[in-house]
Amino acid sequence: MDTRTGRPIPVAELSLANMPVPANAGHGPTLTRELQQEQIEVVSPVCSTLDELARAIRQGRALADEAARPMGGRAVALGTSPVATNPSMVPEPRFLDMAARFGLTLKEQLTCGFHVHVLVVSPEEGVAVLDRIRVWLPVLLALSANSPYWGGNDSGYESFRYQVWNRWPTAGPCERFGSETEYRRHVESLLAAGVLLDEGMVYFDARLSRNHPTVEVRIMDVCMDPAHAAVIAAVVRALVEKAAQEWRTGIRAPRVSAAHLRLAAWRASKSGVEGELMHPFLNRPSQATEVVQTLLRHIGPVLARTGDEDTVTTELARILADGTGSRRQRQAMLNGHGPKAVVMDALDCTHGGYDPAPRHPNVSSPHDRHEGARNAR
Repeated sequence: MDTRTGRPIPVAELSLANMPVPANAGHGPTLTRELQQEQIEVVSPVCSTLDELARAIRQGRALADEAARPMGGRAVALGTSPVATNPSMVPEPRFLDMAARFGLTLKEQLTCGFHVHVLVVSPEEGVAVLDRIRVWLPVLLALSANSPYWGGNDSGYESFRYQVWNRWPTAGPCERFGSETEYRRHVESLLAAGVLLDEGMVYFDARLSRNHPTVEVRIMDVCMDPAHAAVIAAVVRALVEKAAQEWRTGIRAPRVSAAHLRLAAWRASKSGVEGELMHPFLNRPSQATEVVQTLLRHIGPVLARTGDEDTVTTELARILADGTGSRRQRQAMLNGHGPKAVVMDALDCTHGGYDPAPRHPNVSSPHDRHEGARNAR
């Protein structure tokens, strides 16, 4: 973002091209380009603890900021731009093909999400996990909401990014699969329809990663506060571990339709933690506090075993009390009388508490659950 105006600036490729190789290359976070020139993606290394991931997120944000500064910009963690903008696409062949096919959907797609990868021991376990965590994904969206503005206007949503993202033909929730075979059959049937360019456009809220032995949870907004990002990643890891345990012990996945999950995600996108969410088991509106408490009861034993219970409980309580990035954006708009004030406040929050001291990730068993954050842009 240009801090003089608050506008996104199209310098991603130049920033990456002129970025010096960091001293901890191969061990720390890395930067990659994304769809638009106004975006940069930060990818954490594989992490085994919440402390490691929290540090990696802060280091990655500092690295992105370092890349942007020589180009006259700063790296700010926002799900959408508070200022109306006309994005500039990265001229990569695949993106050009997508633009030709999807038109305005791609042209306007300046949105920034937060993806968390968690190790699974097999694709079969991964599909079993997907079937069991799907009811919890709207809660993650609510906890991460950080995109109230679109086109220079207040959208009336806590996460308008999710509304924009759902223009894509495969975005959103899907039905239970039951097996890896059925998951693969479903993906192949989508590709055979001739709408998608490739499997990379299977944009489910959570999916099996194509490139890693992980479940990839994709529903969240990029979090303005790095502490929010780290704790949500810890929740995702606990959900994956709990789901894998249930599968191994024969507990069936909840019977909730994709249509009901779409309603739950819409409500999470609309109200975040500021109002009601759909209860994952009762299929009725409930206060966000009640739903988050239900989530904590569900994953509490896993969090206790990993040593994350106190941190996660405290941080989720803080999110419920203080609000997500969306509340902070609206407050900054009110206090500062304009979108530039929103950007400057978000800049402070994006890089709050950064500790530049490097730390290499621990080596751990391949059967440990790892959490990795694609901490976007």
